[in-house]
Amino acid sequence: MYLNKKILKNINIYIPIVTLLLIIIGLFAVSSAVEVNNDTTGYIYIQKQIIAAILGIVIAIIIQFFDYRLLKEYYQLIFGSSVIILIMTYLYGANISGGRRWIDIGIVNFQPSELSKIALIVVLASILDSKEEYNSLKDLLLPFIYFIIPFSLIIMGNDLGTALVLLFILFIMLFVAGINKKFLYVFFGGGFLTVLLIIIFHIIFNTSIPFLKEYQINRLIAFINPSIDPQGIGYNIIQSKIALGSGKLTGKGLFQGTQNQLNFLPEKHNDFVFSVIGEEIGFVGIIVVLVLFFFLFWNFFKIATEAKDRFGKLMMVGIISLFFFHVLENIGMTMGIMPITGIPLPFISSGGTSMVVSLIAIGIAININIRKKKIYF
Repeated sequence: MYLNKKILKNINIYIPIVTLLLIIIGLFAVSSAVEVNNDTTGYIYIQKQIIAAILGIVIAIIIQFFDYRLLKEYYQLIFGSSVIILIMTYLYGANISGGRRWIDIGIVNFQPSELSKIALIVVLASILDSKEEYNSLKDLLLPFIYFIIPFSLIIMGNDLGTALVLLFILFIMLFVAGINKKFLYVFFGGGFLTVLLIIIFHIIFNTSIPFLKEYQINRLIAFINPSIDPQGIGYNIIQSKIALGSGKLTGKGLFQGTQNQLNFLPEKHNDFVFSVIGEEIGFVGIIVVLVLFFFLFWNFFKIATEAKDRFGKLMMVGIISLFFFHVLENIGMTMGIMPITGIPLPFISSGGTSMVVSLIAIGIAININIRKKKIYF
């Protein structure tokens, strides 16, 4: 286990720089969100966020000492471990905010479903790397089996947001890997229409929805029409829009946002931290965050195109899918153009597990990047 200095010359320095900038922005935003009325208990959130960032950075650095292709050799072990932890979470996990998603390990609550995202990317990249084209339904069977097991366990744990992330990763990786597009359209399109019909029947005929809880159904209703219950199910979206709009061009100033500081804005340190940025730093702050994420994705695409093997490309596709869905869904739900799912904004939302897993993904991306060329001795 060593890191040859020659391969470090390949490093895309922009990725760690942009990542650190996003983490710093997140620390300021979370600090403003939790330090309401100078409540000193808010420091706990900042401490956890800093510790998680340091831990994630250390892990990302350690990852560089190993060739990323080792992940392919141990993908079954990675998958098995992930599933076992998800089963333990479902059976013995702590029930917080209506979902059994956390394992209490004493000083912190750990969310195993976050790790399942990385595990699925590794597993799908390993399987899909074996063939250039997939032209039969039989070719979909193995990837689907590896997907449906963690997906089902996460749905049973009432974590719809993470389940949707896994579904998006599966679709994009299959699409890029060369699966016959007709199969994808039939499979995912048919599934989407089925879910849509079930929801429509529920609204019209009050039929049950087996895979959604009542509060999740209410979120969908609020997404369609938040004004139907402005003090109830539509409250979060309405207050988030007010916060974003009231920031105008340059914002009200850090720690000065009225929606934030007066507690009108819900879940402002995690789900709606982007609304805090919009209110207190304004349109300028929103543009800075969006540009940083765009720059991150641009460099991810460069790594994917320059990867020296198909496995590395597929891994990068999975990582891009992971971050893209998180950014699109989190920012979209604060604006009311996406339903609320509780998905965090990478590096910015409060959440230790999310921070560590996001930095692990960054570590894998850098690993693929620095090994993009052969080293001659």
